[in-house]
Amino acid sequence: MLVKAAPFSDNSSVEAEPIASWSSVEDYIAAEQRSDVRHEYVGGAVYAMAGGSDEHIALCMNLSFALRNHLRGKPCRVQMAEGKVRLRLAGEDIFYYPDVMAACDPRDTDRFFKRFPKVLVEVLSESTETIDRPEKFLSYRQIETLEEYVLVAQDKMEVTLFRRATQWQPEIMRQPEQALRLPSLGFSLLLREVYDGVKV
Repeated sequence: MLVKAAPFSDNSSVEAEPIASWSSVEDYIAAEQRSDVRHEYVGGAVYAMAGGSDEHIALCMNLSFALRNHLRGKPCRVQMAEGKVRLRLAGEDIFYYPDVMAACDPRDTDRFFKRFPKVLVEVLSESTETIDRPEKFLSYRQIETLEEYVLVAQDKMEVTLFRRATQWQPEIMRQPEQALRLPSLGFSLLLREVYDGVKV
């Protein structure tokens, strides 16, 4: 969940009431390194992020561990939860925290964010779905290296895959023996493995 908050208070608390906040990119990056609360950044406005549920965490771990094992020894980085992606749209800087990210581009040399991810995954919840489906999807599609965008439901077994190669048309999987396939990474994982340990 995203909540507008006064950024980077000493105790990293999130304000109860939404407060419009503005910060430079440099201040934002520096403050994120000190903060116990993650914040997304959209054109100078800073949004605090709430923690995830047990189901959310399990789904992120299942996917990120499987991806990391598959890509071991290859020039790709898999990040979960703490990895930021940086975009610049309509002259505005944007920093999002995708739930899982795979980045393989040698141009991605910054320690604190990636610009050229190949795969992005968001685990949906009631509070984030309205952002992850339209807003982030439209933003992520502008990334030149992005090949696949994956949405994972946590209240039911349902994975939606969008691929650049199919003009971002949705592919929906709901059966345990169906596989989430990411051709850009040569990766495949059965939905029952994606949802291992998750009651749906």
